[in-house]
Amino acid sequence: MSQTAYERLREYLGQLPPSAQSLLMREFERAIERGQDVAVATMVLEQLRKVVRPAAPPAPAPEPARPQPAAEAARPQPREERRQNGDGPRRLFRPLEPFLTDSTGPLRPGQVRRASLLAVWQWLGRDGAPERYNEFEAAMSASAETSREVEVATRKLQLAAAEELMKLVGPNATGDRQRALARIGAPSVIDDLLPIALILQNREVLESLNGRLPSIIRVLGDSQIASITDAINVPSLQTPLMLPFALSLVMQRLAAPWQIIRLATKIAASDDEIRVAATPFGVAVTIALNDLASLAATLRADIRRGHFANLADTLKSLHDGARGLRTELDLRSESNWGKQLTAIRADISNALQSEIDGVPGRARRILRQRADKDIPAGAGVDGSEVEEVAALIEFVAVCRNYASELAINEVTLRTYTDLQQYVEKATEALVQSLRSGDARARAYRQSQVSAAIRFCHVLFGNDYAQLMSRAAENALNGERKSSRAG
Repeated sequence: MSQTAYERLREYLGQLPPSAQSLLMREFERAIERGQDVAVATMVLEQLRKVVRPAAPPAPAPEPARPQPAAEAARPQPREERRQNGDGPRRLFRPLEPFLTDSTGPLRPGQVRRASLLAVWQWLGRDGAPERYNEFEAAMSASAETSREVEVATRKLQLAAAEELMKLVGPNATGDRQRALARIGAPSVIDDLLPIALILQNREVLESLNGRLPSIIRVLGDSQIASITDAINVPSLQTPLMLPFALSLVMQRLAAPWQIIRLATKIAASDDEIRVAATPFGVAVTIALNDLASLAATLRADIRRGHFANLADTLKSLHDGARGLRTELDLRSESNWGKQLTAIRADISNALQSEIDGVPGRARRILRQRADKDIPAGAGVDGSEVEEVAALIEFVAVCRNYASELAINEVTLRTYTDLQQYVEKATEALVQSLRSGDARARAYRQSQVSAAIRFCHVLFGNDYAQLMSRAAENALNGERKSSRAG
């Protein structure tokens, strides 16, 4: 990127209001954490920081600290500082928090893109409801964030935002909508405008539902279904557009999110997918399937990045979700829901199988016997690679518990058996190699034995690993004694 292009970018970022700069900064920081467009996000963040915190001359030596009066400590932050902290947008859009997603692709029912909020916030101050926007900003600057004045101004701006958005995207929208919508944002933002308006409009009803739900629902049984159905039985939540958001709130309280389909089968009084789909609660099945597909995508991403720490939990959720959908719903293979579940299971199977197939080869590369002449002085096995392969072996072991439902029975059994046989033989051979051979290569052999014992711990348990560790120690001690005797 040329210097002129950097200057143009800084000039554009400098023209944004502080609240927009703050929101942009947070979004790019989240993108870096997710590993998405790291180069672009880093570059824009660097320019943003130069705009928000421009270089300043060295400050004089600070004066000794003096006690701050209580009244001064309690004084509200200045308006610009509050806006730069993003308090305004965060407070305004707080009712949307349970439904926000960082996804930029197609959404499931009951979700709103987080990235759309910045465009709506800017539009409100520019064209949407500038009078209410300014009142809200003034209240945020003059009062503590928890004050009654701020709450009143917040609700007025939320209702004004909902009203103005409904004029553009609601069922009774009139006038030149295309030009007005184009001034708000991209097509993905436009898709989110109606859900945003409805959530802001129905804030109190959603908050009431949220307050009536248990903090966690471990098993969604008949008694819980009855109380949840009663809580959702509010006219404003029963519309096709609002029901998915109500179900999303319920789903967030479920220990097993796939169980949301039980609401649909209870309302339909049947597990037949045709009867379930005919009810408004049929959207619960769509939500569960999309949630399962999203979890499968997370699994693929974790495998691709070599993140195996939480794979056991992810695999269990995928296994339980796929089995629950198959057993509690009578899905036809040729239906849309049936095809979607089949595609998800195939996707999971392909992702797991491609990784499982490569594990034995990686273990062999570490443990294979090499001639003494091929081992350079000071060589050793990379400890980080050993831990990575150990994590992969543990990954294969975990996959055995869920192999049947995830269609990886054959490859998992074959790979695990192959690993056990190979590691057992290789460990015994490596221990024997410590008794003889070139002294120069002994350090490398020892690092191989340590790696083999690490793999034995995963495959055979702690007792067998300790047994092989003692055998290796005896082999080394015996070789040293024979050397001294000679």
